[in-house]
Amino acid sequence: MKLGIVIHSDVPETVWNAFRLGSFALHQGDQAKVFLLARGVECESLDTAQFKVTEQMQTFVDAGGELLACGTCLKLRQSAGSELCPPSTMKDLHDLVKESDRVVTF
Repeated sequence: MKLGIVIHSDVPETVWNAFRLGSFALHQGDQAKVFLLARGVECESLDTAQFKVTEQMQTFVDAGGELLACGTCLKLRQSAGSELCPPSTMKDLHDLVKESDRVVTF
């Protein structure tokens, strides 16, 4: 299965669980791609003592997941993205939706 995950939340527990789902799907032999949208592009700054968001993000990428961040949303927050969260476009989000068997949002 091809799983598309759209994260628009900036709640650490929610984002952490979204990446856990993506990593689990990859370990089940599925493909998974995450698109960060709106407040979701802030996920690298969401680590708490209980929810290590960036650790889950890295686990997802290390397992073969693809991670993209809305370039416009990044610009609105005066961010250029990062190696972990490269800027992307609405075309990339459209492709994710079009190519995925299932799309979930967090």
